[in-house]
Amino acid sequence: MGGFSHSFLEAADGPGSQRSSWRGWRGRAREWDLVAQALRSAKTGRGGVVLVEGRSGAGKSRLLDLAAAGAAELGLDVARGAADEVTRLVPLAPLSSALGDPGLLWTGEETGATDQRLLMLERLRGPLERRVALRPMLLTLDDTHWADPMTLLALRSMTRDLASYPLVWMLARTKDGGDDRLFDVLERDGASRIALPPLAGPAVVEIVRDLLRAEPEADVLALTGLADGNPFLLTELIRRLRGEGVFEIADGHVRTVPARLPRVQAVTLERLRELSPRTRHLLQVASVLGRTFAVQDLAEMLGEPTHRLLPMLDEAMSAGIVGSAGEELAFRHHLLWQAVTGTVPPAVGRALHRDAGEMLLKRGGPAVPAAAHLLRSAGPGDVFAVRGLDQAAREVLRTSPQTAAELAGRVLELSDQADPEWPERAATAVDALTLVGRLTEAAELARAAMRRASSAQTPRLRCALAYILLLSARPEEALAEAEDMLAGSDLPEPVRDIVEWTVLWGLLSLNDLDAGRRRAATVLTRRRWLGGTAPVGARLMLSRFAMADGRVADAFTHLREAVRISKDGGALPAQQPYAQLMLCLLHRAVRQPEEADLAVRAAEEEIEAAGLTVLAAHPALFRAGLHLATGRLDDAADEARAAMTTAEELGIRLFIRMGLSMLALTAVRRGDVDAAVKHMRKHRSEGPANGMLFGLPWHQWVDALVTEAQGDRERAVEVLRATYTDARERRWAVGTAPLTPAWLTRLALDTGNVPYARAVVATAERLAGDNPGFPSLAAAAAHARGLLGRDPDALTGVVAALPQPWDRASCAEDAGVLLAADPGARDQAVAWLDQALDGYRRIGAQRDAARVRARLRALGVRRRHWAQPQRPPYGWDSLTDTERAVAGLIAQGMTNRQAAERMFLSPHTVSTHLRRMFPKLGVASRVELTRVVAEHCPSLLHEQ
Repeated sequence: MGGFSHSFLEAADGPGSQRSSWRGWRGRAREWDLVAQALRSAKTGRGGVVLVEGRSGAGKSRLLDLAAAGAAELGLDVARGAADEVTRLVPLAPLSSALGDPGLLWTGEETGATDQRLLMLERLRGPLERRVALRPMLLTLDDTHWADPMTLLALRSMTRDLASYPLVWMLARTKDGGDDRLFDVLERDGASRIALPPLAGPAVVEIVRDLLRAEPEADVLALTGLADGNPFLLTELIRRLRGEGVFEIADGHVRTVPARLPRVQAVTLERLRELSPRTRHLLQVASVLGRTFAVQDLAEMLGEPTHRLLPMLDEAMSAGIVGSAGEELAFRHHLLWQAVTGTVPPAVGRALHRDAGEMLLKRGGPAVPAAAHLLRSAGPGDVFAVRGLDQAAREVLRTSPQTAAELAGRVLELSDQADPEWPERAATAVDALTLVGRLTEAAELARAAMRRASSAQTPRLRCALAYILLLSARPEEALAEAEDMLAGSDLPEPVRDIVEWTVLWGLLSLNDLDAGRRRAATVLTRRRWLGGTAPVGARLMLSRFAMADGRVADAFTHLREAVRISKDGGALPAQQPYAQLMLCLLHRAVRQPEEADLAVRAAEEEIEAAGLTVLAAHPALFRAGLHLATGRLDDAADEARAAMTTAEELGIRLFIRMGLSMLALTAVRRGDVDAAVKHMRKHRSEGPANGMLFGLPWHQWVDALVTEAQGDRERAVEVLRATYTDARERRWAVGTAPLTPAWLTRLALDTGNVPYARAVVATAERLAGDNPGFPSLAAAAAHARGLLGRDPDALTGVVAALPQPWDRASCAEDAGVLLAADPGARDQAVAWLDQALDGYRRIGAQRDAARVRARLRALGVRRRHWAQPQRPPYGWDSLTDTERAVAGLIAQGMTNRQAAERMFLSPHTVSTHLRRMFPKLGVASRVELTRVVAEHCPSLLHEQ
């Protein structure tokens, strides 16, 4: 069936369509209704995801063809791609071909172990977002059961991030053709899932009637059971039997001629048997190259010039076995391809795959296209295949580490462990396993390889092992491995640089600051005139030491020097963002949110530019902390969830703990203690907590806050015992933790631990005195001193000096509590408690607001929970300030990324805001959102 008109689209008018079937597409009206509705919705600005699955021959590709034709008729942009078994090792091959620029994503370069998945996704997402922002679009991908791991990751990520655009995704897979987790995930996110079942009786009758132009008798219909309701096989069967004279047509009815009934059911094979031997031979070789194949490859495999293939190709195309597919040829249906491959004896197939792999390798260029053939043909000891697969594994190591792990694992199976090159091949496998988070396997393999490695091969493996141990939250072992390496005298300078960084990172993770300071001083003395990664690590360590010692200005100096070294190109890309991230923490600690924002943005740019997947979740995590500190609780929760989604998608579970702790803190502020407890329960189940930026102290602080919120103050003090009793721990907590000096002081006083409270106040005052350039420290110390001295005048005098809204509300509450103890100061107490209540309400700190209302009731003043206007669940007034700002930027025509850059958010977070806004406003597209903005707040359309 060819193209169709708008009237055809309009006839399929949703599930209630009166048209149940039509020629060329029998028995699939309900399924087409869903597709047609999605296409019409895209025309009006709404996107969506349609998932199609069924057996081979059920009509999946046909449905995609109809959708593409219908989209073109409606004026949609159309992009089409397909996965297949032969290209499943090439990262993002289906999406790259669909979007028309294979060179954009695939370079085939051999690289080190830096994980580039984040960069790959952004290089794909950016052009697609810009394209769909200009015109509604349909993007179809067929045979996604063959999709490579990067394509699956991209589909999970981009269907969510681009959900607000008029982009319809149609993904098709063969049911039971592999892992269907992608379809399950997308369906949970709201995708429509279409299962194409075997055709029912009426549709079978209609197809037979269409093909034979006569009414089928019972004996004819009995034959159709051979096709088992499969549309493709049914069509093939009827056409074949008609050609063999099995049917007799008379008086508008068709019946069988018993003497000519088929003796075999394999009608597709019958079609092949009618071809000439040379053409069958050609098709067998072509089938090894894949369902789609290049004529040049086929000619080279056959050892024939192209012009000599023309008669065989013409015969195969006339028989309907193959057809044109752009610049290549393709088997007309998956079942035809399977039928041809089934005629190739296994031993011959392996030999042909070996020839195909060798042909592709000898051409030069990337080895990945040859790898699929080599995987199916190589046996133990096949040196040529092993080298080709090893090269392919190294090529995709940073772009698709899952594929690299598969290839490298096969290489090791085929290799002799006595081969001198085995340790190098094992090192590639170690890197791949590390990047996909299979750390236990990676460590075991690294140790096995070290036992067989030469002196030249060992350093790389030991470096990899130390890094694995750090990621596994085993810093003591990592440190021991690195120290042992440094004890040798034959380390190349680049390796020594990385190992020294590893030592510093291990000491930071262990919070062994004295040893870290000595090591940092040694590194800077030895490498005074050299750049490198280790000097950056040394500066980070010295900054951490200075902050723990209460020298804030020195901490900033060291971090700025680390940034300078990194910008001068003196550090590995994977280490560069840490300086900016620690700058963010320090600016946040001294209540400088704008500077902290800029540091996060700088780190994010470095992470994206270098494609540092392992750090992909960091920017959102740090923004969550900043929003929490400035009282933007909704934004804090959104950023935390965005970070966790990124970590989950990329398999970086190390940072899911941090997202959970941020959600727990946000829940405590909101007064949802049950939710906070659930987050912490999941937090503990995620495993160890050691890490350079998010180590054990942070998680203890969060645990203490949640425990106190549950009412168990004694246990909270016990959790923080080291903070109260160790001077350095106390300085670090007072200077950098989410636990303000006042909170620590109040907890100590409430539990009768007055010496603890005095120690905290003394530490806060010393920190403020030693750092006069940071007034927020002085204000925090004054708050704590006012609590300890029970001095309401001191507290009322410092409220305005506290830079963050929760701190001000907390200080106002403390002042009100002390004034309430004086009968003559009741009115003042009520005034300060009202100020505290207003401050808590403004930031959504419901638990704190409820506590203040209780204090006011004790003074005979009732402030009802609904005294201030509450945000409704739906409509324009239901939006947060951030959501309104996002809505305004989108209404101005900005893409998600442009809006994210304007607001210092991540694109993931902008997408999250849009997905939450749409149901609140009752809209489903950016066009409808623009109308709502124009109606309720037109000024947002013109703000710059």
